[in-house]
Amino acid sequence: MFRFVLGLLLICSAAVRAETPAAAPVPSAALPTTPPTKLQVFPAEITLDGPRAEQRLIVLGEFANGVKRDLSEVVSVRLANPALAEFRDGTLLPKQDGQTTVTIQFGGISQTLPMTVVRSQADLPVDFIREIEPILTKSGCNGGGCHGAALGRGGFRLSLFGFDPAFDHAQIVQSAEGRRIVLEDAERSILLAKPALQMEHGGGEKLKLNGRDYVRLRQWLEDGAPEPIALPAKEKGKPAEELTVKELLPFPASRVMVPGETQQLAITAVWNDGRREDVTAVAQFDALNESVAAVTSMGRITAKSTGESAVMVRFGGQAAIVTVSLPFARLREYPQLPRNNFVDDRLIAKWRDLGLTPSPLANDETFLRRMYLDVLGRLPTPEEIRAFLADSSPEKRAKAIDAALDKPEFVDFWSLKWGDLLRINRDALTEKGMWSFHNWVRSQMRDGVTVDAFVRDIITAEGSTYTDGPANFYRTGRNPEEWAESVAQVFMGVRMQCAKCHHHPFEKWSQDDYYGLTAFFARLSTKNSTEFGIFGRESVIFIRDFGEVSHPRKKGFVAPRPLDGPAMDDDLDRRRKLADWLTTPENPFFARNLVNRFWGYLMGRGLVEPLDDMRQTNPACNPELLDALAADFARSGYQLKHILRTILNSRAYQLDSHTTPGNAADALNTHFARAHVKRLTAEQLADALDFATGTQEKYTGLPLGTKAVQLPDSRVQSYIMDVFGRPARQVVCECERTTQPNIAQALHLMNGDFLNNKIARSTGRVESLAKARIPAPLAIQELYLVTLSRLPRPDEVAKAQGWIANAPTPREGLQDLLWALLNSKEFLFNH
Repeated sequence: MFRFVLGLLLICSAAVRAETPAAAPVPSAALPTTPPTKLQVFPAEITLDGPRAEQRLIVLGEFANGVKRDLSEVVSVRLANPALAEFRDGTLLPKQDGQTTVTIQFGGISQTLPMTVVRSQADLPVDFIREIEPILTKSGCNGGGCHGAALGRGGFRLSLFGFDPAFDHAQIVQSAEGRRIVLEDAERSILLAKPALQMEHGGGEKLKLNGRDYVRLRQWLEDGAPEPIALPAKEKGKPAEELTVKELLPFPASRVMVPGETQQLAITAVWNDGRREDVTAVAQFDALNESVAAVTSMGRITAKSTGESAVMVRFGGQAAIVTVSLPFARLREYPQLPRNNFVDDRLIAKWRDLGLTPSPLANDETFLRRMYLDVLGRLPTPEEIRAFLADSSPEKRAKAIDAALDKPEFVDFWSLKWGDLLRINRDALTEKGMWSFHNWVRSQMRDGVTVDAFVRDIITAEGSTYTDGPANFYRTGRNPEEWAESVAQVFMGVRMQCAKCHHHPFEKWSQDDYYGLTAFFARLSTKNSTEFGIFGRESVIFIRDFGEVSHPRKKGFVAPRPLDGPAMDDDLDRRRKLADWLTTPENPFFARNLVNRFWGYLMGRGLVEPLDDMRQTNPACNPELLDALAADFARSGYQLKHILRTILNSRAYQLDSHTTPGNAADALNTHFARAHVKRLTAEQLADALDFATGTQEKYTGLPLGTKAVQLPDSRVQSYIMDVFGRPARQVVCECERTTQPNIAQALHLMNGDFLNNKIARSTGRVESLAKARIPAPLAIQELYLVTLSRLPRPDEVAKAQGWIANAPTPREGLQDLLWALLNSKEFLFNH
């Protein structure tokens, strides 16, 4: 056979090129030569409260051409009464109480702000929570690689990122017999001397001698190292409340910049006692994509290359982001682009901001193949392709989408997807439990049950795992902690695991949040049953009359409370309250999580990546689109087919996958200006190979004719699906399914017996074509339609006819052609 030679001639489509609007010159990072038309100053009013108060001034200049620049370092700052405060290194510091004004001037434009200074001479002791913990965190002392490690470092242990101030205070002041501090001579304290390298320190220099943080720590020691202050209880009989940060407010929250430009940030912390203060000096800054923008430890952003990224800001257990956009091009006049629905509206707005233009629409064959794979998990038949191509109606694509959504294979494919998310597998559930859960999910998909009702039934499930399918959800976990983590990640897209032991390092979730969510499952329990025989291994999920969750740090019971929600309880089953809260249209997690997953399944990449990591510090590439999709999904009553139909009908979904000059700069296609190329999933590939070769794989324990997408779990033996990355359904993460290529995949298809046997099978497609003596041109058409879902081009027909004519027999020539098509990228990928 000539399969190795033919493999070198695999088919690929010609690239599509499009006209790109003329680009305007990219602005320089240098300040414009003309004066600004307006100054935007932050804050609009200045209050310095306390002897150690600070306020960073940020000044943005707006110029006639629409460009903004950070002028904070070049403006003139003048105080009407210099005796009240001083301006040093971009920051206002108090001197005396009183009221005055601050005038900012640049390029002939000025702006005057009111300023108030209070308690500047007050004898206020240094606050451990507000002032000392942030220094320890900023300097890395309580990080996981230093004293915040589980066992500490050098005999000194702190809570990770300062999530337990009382513990940290005791460790500093009382542990090691109090030898870490010397109150009567603060500078002799190990706490100061080591990080300032006045004594040997394995962690290197963490504090500048006599610098801001050094002086603040020294003053705290001189004040007697006061312990953390708690807020008064809100209600009589309730415990005192911890002082915490409620919110972080960065300024500016977003910037459009050019390479080389800089922007200083100012960060305001809002505490739960109502106090607002500038914490720029002690906040932590991290660039999420340093190739686009970098940031210094003091919050100064430097734009580097085109694209969009974010800077993560952390302080006091809270986190926020600053979006940084560097347009790929500046178009003199953005073209009027066609749009099908609100999805296109939101994407076009982002493309306009970034200077991107989309690829043209994919042709009809490509669209139909893509849509069938994404909706049904299978390739279209030759009859379906020919009928679609023959339809001249302008609404043909919308009609094809509606028809596909109503096909029975929809139930198979989307049951498979939910089976992955819910971890339906016989290892955890037993075989009977697995079938019970799988069949229940199929019935929900078949009956068109809304997603909110579907999820509600899972969360509130109880009864026999053999007769009540959704009860098996609670067999995939073993305790309230695991059930809460699963509910959070699957139905909210929130990874709560880190908050079990300490405050989440990159998000606002605390132990209070973790155990508040866990408390909903505290009274859930399981017991064995002999209803199906003594060896039946059936479990019954039931609700006890008692059971509470204890907080590991604060001790005492924790009231059930959903994330960012109020405390709530239910005398019969707390989970009902959780399900009510979760599935309301106002819920900030449920709809956004689900539409992001559905978008990722159809578009090849989520608006948020990874799909199940929805957090403020992992922002969506198009937040407006994510919010619009979530709102539309909720308005529809959480109809799965509705949200799929919305995405499928968008022009964005139907774009060609080839790059054009207008979107080539966005190498990762983060903003969906062209279709993403996706490798066929393991189940799609297995079924596509069966369909193309005209064979049927027999799966152990299941009747002949069962498709890969119909399998109840991943324990059904299939080497090819394992090689191509089907998930084991052991963990809750979307990452368990992989589409990464490996050498075993290539060897299995190109050199293994598996594919050769299918192609040569006596009941296969090639044998049927040969026995029927189908003319070569028609046989070639048939093989192209069942593999690439398109008709061959004239040059491809000519080449294929030549290969067949030169083969020992026409049958072997057709086998070689089919082998080459099945090993082509055009077959193995959904494009």
